[in-house]
Amino acid sequence: MSDEELEEGHVKELNIKGIIGFDGSILNGLLVHPNGKHIVYPLGNKVVIQNWATKKQQFLTGHTNIISSIAVSASGKYLASGQINYIGFKARVVIWDFEKRELLAQYEHHKVRVEAVTFSKDEHYIISLGGRDCGTAVVWDMHKGQVLCGSQVSRGVQGEATCMQSMTRRGACFLTAGDNHLALWKINQEARNLKSIDVSMTKLRRIVVCLDINERDEFCYCGTTTGDVIKIRLYYHHDAEILDTVKQPSVVGCLTRITKKKLPRGCVDLYRGGVRSIRLLFNGNLIIGAGDGGLEVVEEIAPQPKKDDANIRMPSVPALKVLKTTNLNSAVTSIQLMEQETKILAATTSSEIYVIRMDDFRGGAGGDVPHVFHLRRRFSPVGVQDITMFFLDYKVFFVYSNFSEVFATAGKHDVRVWSMSTMQELLRIRVPNFSCSSVVFAHDGKSILTAWNDGVIRSFTPLTGRLIYAIYNAHNKGVSALTTTSHGRNLISGGCEGQVRLWEVSPYRQQLLCTLKEHKGPVSAIDINKFDNEAASASTDGTCIIWDLEKQCRRQILFANTLFMCVRYYPSGVQILTGGSDRKVVYWEVLDGSLVRELEGSPSGSINSVDISSNGEQFVSGGNDQLVKLWKYQEGITTHIGVGHAAIVTCARFSANSKYIVTCDASGGVFVWEVPAEPLQEPKPEEKIVKATSEPVKANKEEDIRDLPSVRSSKSRTSTRSKEEEWCKCSSKSSVSSCSEKGAGDNAKTSSRSSNATKKSGSVKQSSVKSKETTPPRNQD
Repeated sequence: MSDEELEEGHVKELNIKGIIGFDGSILNGLLVHPNGKHIVYPLGNKVVIQNWATKKQQFLTGHTNIISSIAVSASGKYLASGQINYIGFKARVVIWDFEKRELLAQYEHHKVRVEAVTFSKDEHYIISLGGRDCGTAVVWDMHKGQVLCGSQVSRGVQGEATCMQSMTRRGACFLTAGDNHLALWKINQEARNLKSIDVSMTKLRRIVVCLDINERDEFCYCGTTTGDVIKIRLYYHHDAEILDTVKQPSVVGCLTRITKKKLPRGCVDLYRGGVRSIRLLFNGNLIIGAGDGGLEVVEEIAPQPKKDDANIRMPSVPALKVLKTTNLNSAVTSIQLMEQETKILAATTSSEIYVIRMDDFRGGAGGDVPHVFHLRRRFSPVGVQDITMFFLDYKVFFVYSNFSEVFATAGKHDVRVWSMSTMQELLRIRVPNFSCSSVVFAHDGKSILTAWNDGVIRSFTPLTGRLIYAIYNAHNKGVSALTTTSHGRNLISGGCEGQVRLWEVSPYRQQLLCTLKEHKGPVSAIDINKFDNEAASASTDGTCIIWDLEKQCRRQILFANTLFMCVRYYPSGVQILTGGSDRKVVYWEVLDGSLVRELEGSPSGSINSVDISSNGEQFVSGGNDQLVKLWKYQEGITTHIGVGHAAIVTCARFSANSKYIVTCDASGGVFVWEVPAEPLQEPKPEEKIVKATSEPVKANKEEDIRDLPSVRSSKSRTSTRSKEEEWCKCSSKSSVSSCSEKGAGDNAKTSSRSSNATKKSGSVKQSSVKSKETTPPRNQD
């Protein structure tokens, strides 16, 4: 990109190498494409298409906010996704072409949120369901490319509808379910309206969260928050062309599992946490995912009431025989089948995808897949005392020593190590019930140093995750920032109470060297220069302090009307870069603490993280505007912007080779961006003509703000002396006379140089002998 293009405002978009993350909170958010080769899932405001064999990812961009629902057509030709939006704004539904990976159409007819979206089996219609603020069902005609009709879903005492599914044999019919709501719908294309019929539930009250319909449109199984399964008979005619039901659909019964437990009279064994996901197999068995993480394959049998309960009429009857069972440790939100129903893919609220083999019902998190997708939950700040929460959802760090193949992320409950080439998880270090606010590799790569909100600094081995040592009570209110020196013998930590502490550590002994008490607020970031003699700490009290680690005292203090959120040393150590709530990226001189330059980092939100490349040519910033910006350090111009994060960017880091940028956001997504290579700039035609016709002229270089001389700089004085000594390069004997004539004017200089040239034109032998003689000192005069 040329300088003229940058000055005109031409900013390109960063290319994504990969995304690590999966939003497990979305019901039916994981889909297997009908071709059996790809899986589809939403992540933030992007739709991710991943090849299951090669793990290659492709991304569909078109949403403006977090995606809340997704669907794939029966043939796999189309995708549809709906999003959420702010209160008072319309939510968008986007239709995609799967083969071309491009946007086909979109419409905005729902308020705030799209709760569910589905295709009709003949791919003629797309039905979308609005959320609590909308409550309407909208039908989109795929052939005409426009909205056909819409209708209010809930009526009377019925609650909101939360899930929906189209019929298997009838393309113009679908079923909606929710809070005390079950209804069958028929699309009338000629009249452009919707007609519904309620399912008879008598006195039964249930909240339905998932459902599945058999292949002949005879029965529907609905999972409820109560923990049982409702079986509904739909009463459709055997002719699929007839869209009306023979009579009103009704509930056959509420089914629960048969157990050997001794339960009190009148009690049944319900699924804990409710039935969150359900899938009907071709042989008639059911796969049920529960809120407590239970995943079971059950078979429906005739209910067998006990003799003692013969006179008791229970709403739920034991009629599900458990064939296989396992536990996934968190609520199951999606169940998908692969490879002709031989494998089960189960997604959980802990944002992990489990693979279970159907034959032995074994597997685990990535049982056949070597990696597990991970996504942290949404971020919500809770006051100043919890300022470390701002960094919890992810910190990222690379291994030192120019090794860019491995990086680590830190979040709630665990620290994870990832491979850059495969985007797979290599190691998981769990510390339950606590959150890691900072993670850093030792420069030799032999340990992972972590800071936790319980006030403990923990060191782990990078291969096995074994605990090496732990510094208890390192800070009273939790450790919020951490860094280490290049030799690895010292740590510098910052706490929420505002203290900066210097530690001397080894695997067998950890000693506190000093406590620096200057900050009045939580320390948000700490960075150390390459010489290990200075450290800079940023705090939310509006100060950034440069510390002398050798004298263990303050060297400079920087004041600004902002909450400092990040600080970073320039590779040479002459400047630091800061960002904060004032939305500015600021350059500071380390020597005297003077302000060098201010850049408008974001028009809307604070700057949460900055990082400088190893060569110092570029730096990256991320903040509350959910954008990743790549800058030129010298020019202060944005060259590239990365769009894709669904929440505020909490951390951004360059890889050691400066080829990739890894960013994390508060929703838990980890994005890997490719750093664009700088193209070789060809000389302009005018410059070529000048070079061809005239002698080469040394161009005046632009003033470099990275090497500005300071008043107290000794470098400027030494450079002046060296220039005065090197201006005369004549022989040692003639230098006395020539240097004595230095102030005699230009004519004297010319005559001395000509005499020197005449002397040098003599014999080589004589000049060599003279050079061996002892020269008189320069101050002999």
